[in-house]
Amino acid sequence: MTLFLQSGEANILSINGTFVIELVAFLVMLAVLARFAYPYIDAAAQRRQRAIAEALENAERQRKEAQEELEKARGQLEDARKQAQELIAGASRSADQVREDLKAKGEEEAKRLVESARRDIEAARQQALSSVQQEVAGLVVAATEKVIGESLDGAKHKKLIDDAIREVANPGGKEVSGGRRGR
Repeated sequence: MTLFLQSGEANILSINGTFVIELVAFLVMLAVLARFAYPYIDAAAQRRQRAIAEALENAERQRKEAQEELEKARGQLEDARKQAQELIAGASRSADQVREDLKAKGEEEAKRLVESARRDIEAARQQALSSVQQEVAGLVVAATEKVIGESLDGAKHKKLIDDAIREVANPGGKEVSGGRRGR
């Protein structure tokens, strides 16, 4: 079965038995592949396609989760910054308060110490004055006894001591109650 387009010459398209056998073999092979191989290839391609789709979905979900975590971390960081600022401000206020309290306590302690020193000085002055008065009284009695040459009785003795004390307490020479200077 040869088909000639021009008589007596060979042309490009010639159908012979080999061609028919090759065509039948090709169709049989195509049928076998379609029946047995194609379902496995199609199933593998679909599995691969589903795996890729799932991987893309997982990647997208993980990206969204990562974005949410990032936003959450940013929020926590901002909260931490605010808390740190509040702590710093609170510590500064506390330090100022402590400084003011210590200053007030120091001033109060200084006033207390000054007042205590004044009381101590006044007590020491009174004690020294009393001691000087006693010494002067003793010296006056002794000097008077030597000058007068006799011992004084109790009333004279007391009056003489009181006059001497007034003179020592009032060294300006002004008159004090009970007598004059220069007796």
